[in-house]
Amino acid sequence: MSNFTVAASKRLTYALMDEADAELLFELDQDPEVMKYINGGTPNSRETIETVMVPRMLSYRNPLKGWGLWKVCVIETNQFIGWILVRPTDFFTDAPEWNNLELGWRFLQASWGKGYCTEAALHIANALSDCSEVKTLSAIALPDNVASISVMKKLGMRFVKTGLHRDPLGDSEVVYYQRQLR
Repeated sequence: MSNFTVAASKRLTYALMDEADAELLFELDQDPEVMKYINGGTPNSRETIETVMVPRMLSYRNPLKGWGLWKVCVIETNQFIGWILVRPTDFFTDAPEWNNLELGWRFLQASWGKGYCTEAALHIANALSDCSEVKTLSAIALPDNVASISVMKKLGMRFVKTGLHRDPLGDSEVVYYQRQLR
């Protein structure tokens, strides 16, 4: 079985991130506007990236299944602009949903409003929909994160519920969106 790959889309390239990408993760998390709906706007320290975020990413990273953080770069400049998350829903609980993949995203503010996030999320969602074991794609957001909810709707996801999302980094009240694949 070979690694899951995502071909380039119209304007973007994709590569699965690993520990060598810690500096990119750090740079992305320095903008309080980027972090607004993650933790209230507090930038992550290098230590947090290295001791919490990278090990967390590596815990669900699976190159064969396409799970992990997908680095997104602009073809024209090769500039890193953000990432798309792919992992089983409820991965950090006692009951992960292996056939229900959670999609998430975080992009540099300079790239906002250009359709990059939607292009990347849709492209990766379409690649994942070819995997027979994947039955559902899901996403969560804080209820007032209108931009993320807009991306979810553009992915064909529908509102499911508002509820408590449990995570070792902190529980939060979120909206859940889903798209059934099969």
